[in-house]
Amino acid sequence: MRRKLAAGNWKMNGTSAALAEAEAIAQTHAASPVELLLCLPATLLSRAHDRLAASSLSLGGQDCHAETSGAHTGDISAPMLADAGARAVILGHSERREAHEESSEMVRAKARAAHEAGLMAVICMGESLAQREAANTLDIIAGQLSSSVPDTATGENTVIAYEPIWAIGTGLTATTDQIGEVHDFIRARLERRFGAGVGRSTRLLYGGSVKPDNAAQIFATPNVDGALVGGASLTQADFSPIVTALEAAPEN
Repeated sequence: MRRKLAAGNWKMNGTSAALAEAEAIAQTHAASPVELLLCLPATLLSRAHDRLAASSLSLGGQDCHAETSGAHTGDISAPMLADAGARAVILGHSERREAHEESSEMVRAKARAAHEAGLMAVICMGESLAQREAANTLDIIAGQLSSSVPDTATGENTVIAYEPIWAIGTGLTATTDQIGEVHDFIRARLERRFGAGVGRSTRLLYGGSVKPDNAAQIFATPNVDGALVGGASLTQADFSPIVTALEAAPEN
């Protein structure tokens, strides 16, 4: 049975004062059966690890370089994230794919580096509004799955996050039928490529304007094992109701 996962992506938000919110999230859900993951700005990881070491909340980064070291000014390697206390890293988020022109092949190389460093790779994928309206969603997802996920993927070191670009930060949310179609497709593709063991054990998250008022409906959708949450993960008041909804969701 796959353990549910509530992951928060703080993006470029938060200074030291914001760590009080991370502590509040950890304390509120100290006994939760759901795995909690907060992917923080790199500047906060080490301090967050020191303050949350005794909690069950895991920490993650928001990107890493494909190389372990070298002349890459401003970049952060997977071993550096692990050294700072991260257990996971988000890769291939649409904001990276678009603003930094990251290809799926680059994401694949980063995911392989994350695996080598002992990090869980949360690999994001999703279609644009134009692609959705042209009925190309499953073709786009198939291509991103094939090119972004390395052969080193297992159910323990890889999470797939479906985040339709048109629903990220827009207030729009995919319908449960749309989410279910894509998650079922991803599950089938993973099983076909990696076998039933890996395919069935890999967790699939939905991301895209997940909020307290729509979380329960999303989590009731088959093959949705949790969520990758953006702005609503910045505070305990907003994130906790989403975690609570996931705790109450039926098992997949």
